[in-house]
Amino acid sequence: MVALEDARRNHLLAALPPAELANLASQMSMENLRLGQSIYESGAPLKQVFFPVDSVISLLYVMLDGSSAEIAVVGFEGVVGVSLFMGGNTTPSRAIVQSAGNSLVLSAKHVHDEFARGGPLHSLLLRYTQALITQMAQTAVCNRHHTVDQQLCRWLLLSLDRLQSNEILMTQQLIADMLGVSRGGVTEAAGKLQAAGIIDYARGRIKVKDRLALEGAVCECYSVVRREYDRLLPASG
Repeated sequence: MVALEDARRNHLLAALPPAELANLASQMSMENLRLGQSIYESGAPLKQVFFPVDSVISLLYVMLDGSSAEIAVVGFEGVVGVSLFMGGNTTPSRAIVQSAGNSLVLSAKHVHDEFARGGPLHSLLLRYTQALITQMAQTAVCNRHHTVDQQLCRWLLLSLDRLQSNEILMTQQLIADMLGVSRGGVTEAAGKLQAAGIIDYARGRIKVKDRLALEGAVCECYSVVRREYDRLLPASG
């Protein structure tokens, strides 16, 4: 059981009517997630869903040779584990903690019960899934048609939207793994942003100094995803 004020820290849950939220909060627990922790592995049965409150989780597709690429990022605006309530129960992707923090957790049984009931949570989860699919599709388009510079800007903005600060703890190698590009490409792209005064980067810590300039440098993919989340989901404040 978690307190109502903690449950409201996830924006999907905060949009529920008070009685619905209270009932759901009584079934949930809070879990601290470590940087780099895997909460789902490809093909493994899903036993619970995660509603992040101040953590950020990356959904990755991992190839047979071990290489990977991020297909979506989830924070306090959403939920990780959509396959569980969409009927699949497993997923080919892997879920890794990109930014350490806390997440609300709901068991598979309670997820199935709530989804089958067809209440307010059911509608929210379906709309969120549509927004998530848009993010995944746009990521594929971006990786195919846009430069590493633009991809890095998109990744930074999507990450910032899910954090409570303007700093991201992430090495260039990990960013390269997320984007599915070479470390050299990330180093060059980050160097350009730093030279332009848009970011500071040192020892795995990225500080965004000029968000407006970052938004000016990003490709259209970021705004497509942002508009769809704004259209389908409760206001993020």
